[in-house]
Amino acid sequence: MGINTEIRERLKLLKEKLAQAELGGGQEKIDKRHKQGKYTARERILKLVDKDTFVEIDALATHRCVDFNMETNRIPGDGVVTGYGKIDGRTVYIFSQDFTAYGGALGEVFAQKMVKIMDLAMNARAPVIGINDSGGARIQEGVLSLGGYGDIFYRNVQASGYIPQISAIMGPCAGGAVYSPAMTDFIIMVKKTSNMFITGPAVIKSVTGEEVSFEDLGGATAHATKSGVAHWDCENEDEALDLIRSLLSYIPSNAEENPPVLQDPGKQKGHGDELLDLVPAHHMQVYDMKKIINLVVDEGSILEVQKKFASNMVTAFARLDGKPVGILANNPMFFAGCLNINASDKASRFVRFCDCFNIPMVTFVDVPGFLPGTQQEHGGIIRHGAKLLFAYSEATVPMQTVIVRKAYGGAYDAMCSKHLGADLNYAWPSAEIAVMGAEGAVNIIHRKEIAAAEDKEEARKERVKEYVRNFSNPYKAAERGYIDAVIEPGDTRAVLIRGLEALEGKKALRVQKKHGNIPL
Repeated sequence: MGINTEIRERLKLLKEKLAQAELGGGQEKIDKRHKQGKYTARERILKLVDKDTFVEIDALATHRCVDFNMETNRIPGDGVVTGYGKIDGRTVYIFSQDFTAYGGALGEVFAQKMVKIMDLAMNARAPVIGINDSGGARIQEGVLSLGGYGDIFYRNVQASGYIPQISAIMGPCAGGAVYSPAMTDFIIMVKKTSNMFITGPAVIKSVTGEEVSFEDLGGATAHATKSGVAHWDCENEDEALDLIRSLLSYIPSNAEENPPVLQDPGKQKGHGDELLDLVPAHHMQVYDMKKIINLVVDEGSILEVQKKFASNMVTAFARLDGKPVGILANNPMFFAGCLNINASDKASRFVRFCDCFNIPMVTFVDVPGFLPGTQQEHGGIIRHGAKLLFAYSEATVPMQTVIVRKAYGGAYDAMCSKHLGADLNYAWPSAEIAVMGAEGAVNIIHRKEIAAAEDKEEARKERVKEYVRNFSNPYKAAERGYIDAVIEPGDTRAVLIRGLEALEGKKALRVQKKHGNIPL
């Protein structure tokens, strides 16, 4: 009887410690967060994972710091909740920083907990999800905090390309702390409650004299539209958590697996006439490429990535007959679909992610070239554009390309041409594959003839018509085998699905080396 009493006392102590750990920095701080419309670190995890699947690790870990009287303030868990659970039945590893405990500041033990989760995720070949809500380094622990960040950065790099890494920013993320999310695959932010920056408004004002708010400097909207750091900016935390679940449905758990296939995919109805009418008769008129993509892929399957950044380039996940694909496309609605610095970076990063995780790619092309101008040239469009050439050339997943309208100059090559390793290249009859547009070409080729003509404008028009008839079409490229088939727009979906099936067993051979040197 005495033994049972002792065991009961020990169980009581355990429950008390676990209850204390669940409170984090205390009920008062939890209530304050709820009033701000925020969830606690643990609540975020429980809302994210399947019900009753979360298993916590290191709930009772505490810091070992004795400086600045820190030994009198030890909170179980040390400011971060870590563990594993399931999302749609698939195992994921998670850390969620707890702002109620030390403001979520990272110390030695805090970092060790994150490192442990990342190591476990790598060994288990499962995605790792980080929910960031931290005031930065724990100043009281000095270099131990800095060392902790370094350990985390190292593991971000080791995990990169092997397991998916997703970062949700649900509060402050400042200083050195921003570099861990920056090295993960996707960053999700919440409007008005999350921010990311290297130096805050006060430091900026003291150094440069600029006055800027936290939101304008590093808020979700700023990073989703201006810097491109955030892939999504969500209205609230619930939307952000739902987005993580949706994102995971398109990607495999690791680089050795194929992406999950939807067993009961939604079927698209025939949209041949609609597709035909979407491309304007005149090649200078704009249209929305997203409408074409919507009519080709499975209905309701599009998850656009970086929607508000570099809108001249569309990057998205979608499904074809239930199979996940990565979609890349020029959008003539913005900058006429030209490739510029931001569009090249956006597309290159997405191509490399898809290639890492065995996600086939489909590229829709309507590109008049690289965006001209001194700002682009001095900003390094040569270097940034080369990233896209490099990314496509390096990719080994199945790649299909559909040239919808313009494919001019070097941009023709850059948009997943046959020459960069695309497997199957198609063109619509509306495609124009040439070094440049007819007007520009005629002004160069027939300059002297037009200058000598009595009716210069009529002479120019005749030569433009001749150039369009002979060169502004897909047939010269088809004659050379650069285009595998010229297809009717209404057949695009069926052709791409058959192509996916045909390329399912693709295994590209590459020269053995450490890695290429992408022009960063």
